[in-house]
Amino acid sequence: METIEAYLRRKYEELALLNGFLGTPLALRHPTSVTEVIEQKFHIAAALKAEHALHDWALTETAWAHPGRLRAGPFEFSYDYQRADLEVRGPSFYQFGNSAAANQTIYTSSGMAAISALLLAFARLASEADILVLPGSYGETLELIENHVRQLRIVPVEGTPGELTSRAGRPRILLFDSCMTAAAFEATLRCARPHLDLVVFDTTCFSTGSGRIRRVLSWARRWEIPVVLVRSHTKLDSLGVEYGRLGSAVFVACEKHNAAAKQQRLAELAKEMRNAVRLFGGAAMPAHFPPYVGTNAYRVLTDKRVAAILRNGRRTARYFTSALAGSLAELHFAHGLYITLAPKRMLDDKQTKQMAADLCGDLRKAGLPLRHAGSFGFDFGAAEWFLDTARNRHVVRIAVPDLPTPLWDEVARAVVQWWPAHEGERFRSAGLPLNAPV
Repeated sequence: METIEAYLRRKYEELALLNGFLGTPLALRHPTSVTEVIEQKFHIAAALKAEHALHDWALTETAWAHPGRLRAGPFEFSYDYQRADLEVRGPSFYQFGNSAAANQTIYTSSGMAAISALLLAFARLASEADILVLPGSYGETLELIENHVRQLRIVPVEGTPGELTSRAGRPRILLFDSCMTAAAFEATLRCARPHLDLVVFDTTCFSTGSGRIRRVLSWARRWEIPVVLVRSHTKLDSLGVEYGRLGSAVFVACEKHNAAAKQQRLAELAKEMRNAVRLFGGAAMPAHFPPYVGTNAYRVLTDKRVAAILRNGRRTARYFTSALAGSLAELHFAHGLYITLAPKRMLDDKQTKQMAADLCGDLRKAGLPLRHAGSFGFDFGAAEWFLDTARNRHVVRIAVPDLPTPLWDEVARAVVQWWPAHEGERFRSAGLPLNAPV
């Protein structure tokens, strides 16, 4: 268990890392509270972005003022008109080790921009295909396929060996989503000799150094299946400050000597995806690349903060299993970053959003760090409505933060006290936008 004192020392290291990338560093204070950590960190991130904007004042959508390459920290960029031909050179966000080699990386303006362009590109190359979807897959990805990529037929699967090994007369994609349940994740990796043409692996909810990513890549390499890793870098890759919207697709081929035809198809897919990014205006913004990525200190601190989130998540799941047994939706996601609670009554999205807002409002009045926010990976807890695709109902998602364990335990106890007294209420419509949390 990490003490508050140890936590504040670790957070000072994060602040010092961010501050060190400023041309004129700010005067840092050793934080004495979680609130001070959050305020200083977002202040420094804002200063980094402002400094970048002032330094590159002539940087517009068309590269007219810089004869050389543009830079953001360790990243170099070159492009011509509206970033349609954006090239990025710099460190990988991933820590692959020896499990895979990335053929190429295409950066996009968000994680959804990456997977949208990829699936639309695949649809250009195949008139029809099956996309196998595991329990708990991200709702907006399914919505994208159903509404805009109808050449892909969604085939729900449980991850059992028979489902992945059966042959079909059309190409087959496996959507391997880090949002899936832990049971589905393990069951899928036990499948031997799967008949798949491509694995689309959304890694957003896994740390870039996660052993789970390496396990999936090793599994795909063993069975000679090409993989494309798609990711939103906004959540876990910027030390909790949501530095900017940024996504990517990383193309990982299987062994060259065994699968030349698959290599060629993967290269064609990458080419088509670049065209899709260009035509849909989904290219990445250079200003959204965190300048502190790639250093050893960044890797170490990111690993520590994700480990803290996972520790808190495991404790929360164990506690809620006994304390809220009748209100559980899903506690055991493969990523361990959040849990979901199901109200007694079936609520629509607006009502569930209001329930999350009321929960956060009441706990915040008590001085507890739970915010009404639709994302995860912060230095504060976050709650929001969430579509449980496996159960087809709206639930409240509680994202576990990087907080000292004693403090987060206090928040978890407050949630347990609040929930039974309010879950049966008739919540009014919040009247807020229906954009799904990400």
